[in-house]
Amino acid sequence: MSQSQAAIEQEKHSPLNTLSEDEEMFRASVREFAEGELRPRVEEMDEHGKLDPDLIKQCFDLGLMGIETPEEYGGAGANFFTAILAVEELSRVDASVGVFVDVQNTLVNNAIIRWGSDEQKEKYLSQLASAKIGAYALSEAGSGSDAFAMQTRARDESDHYILNGRKLWITNGNEAEIFVLFANANPEAGYRGITAFVVEKGFEGFAVGKKENKLGIRASSTTELILEDCRVPKENVLGEPGKGYKISIETLNEGRIGIGAQMIGIARGALEAALSYTAEREQFGKAINEFQGVQFQLAEMATELEAARLMVYNAARMKDAGKNFVKEAAMAKLYSSRAAERIASKAIELYGGYGYVKDYPVEKYWRDSKIGAIYEGTSNMQLQTIAKLIIGGK
Repeated sequence: MSQSQAAIEQEKHSPLNTLSEDEEMFRASVREFAEGELRPRVEEMDEHGKLDPDLIKQCFDLGLMGIETPEEYGGAGANFFTAILAVEELSRVDASVGVFVDVQNTLVNNAIIRWGSDEQKEKYLSQLASAKIGAYALSEAGSGSDAFAMQTRARDESDHYILNGRKLWITNGNEAEIFVLFANANPEAGYRGITAFVVEKGFEGFAVGKKENKLGIRASSTTELILEDCRVPKENVLGEPGKGYKISIETLNEGRIGIGAQMIGIARGALEAALSYTAEREQFGKAINEFQGVQFQLAEMATELEAARLMVYNAARMKDAGKNFVKEAAMAKLYSSRAAERIASKAIELYGGYGYVKDYPVEKYWRDSKIGAIYEGTSNMQLQTIAKLIIGGK
């Protein structure tokens, strides 16, 4: 039985197996794509720090870049939970492709679906569903966790805005052609001056800067954006002027569930690799998974993964049900990122010396897991959110 088949059989007997028939079929199709098309490319993409263009096209062809986008704009018209399933299945094989699809769906598409005008939806959602990649540009060198300390400015010039500043750590920056970008149009009003814009790569004064050379998710591009008198038409304001802070907060709350899905995908991949290896590796005349010490470690890893998946799935279901999910999203991201790092680290140890070399998959799972505690809200920021909500009773 293959590693993928074993995973499917295990899930049939899991309490998490409460998916609808359509969701099961969708998950199976994404898994088939991940195993057949993605897995053979993982090593080369990681080594060169670049996504395969043919793979990107396949993501569009399979409808993975517009999962929640309404059918009238060329999307699949599915729910948020379906997008989470896709991110998990892709990340189980390669977290770089997982976050590539995640940012497009849970941040960029979601922001335009919720806050865009009819004209913006017609123009941009159709492009994002069919061919163009999106990116979400909030962070700056001096405003990470304190996102509202941003220095990028937007100056009102009658029928357009002039944007100046620099953005940092922008996922999909190299490939993207459409950016949901935040700038302060009224610095005297503080965070209430922050405004969201839809910025096209071809706009005058816009440029993509340095690409970061990263520890993990190496095939996912992370870049700087440079705005030097960038001219943005007023019809490209997303939502209302001064409402950018609200758009960013509410969109990131959803995005954190997407990162949770990425983390449980990583954890699943690492655990499955460890299960396969410990069944094959022999020491002292028997497979190492026959030793109780190894069995206990595998059991701990499986338990942590199950807990993380339940938290991520619950937060996604709550979002789809229209319930307040902020606390649950923060908890899911916090716990799943920790679980992924621990499970991947333990997998390396179970592989022994082989776990430390690139000929085997588990060192990459660990490298990819580390970012989960950092982007879309650090673990400390998740703890702060959780504490405020449980102490305030909201």
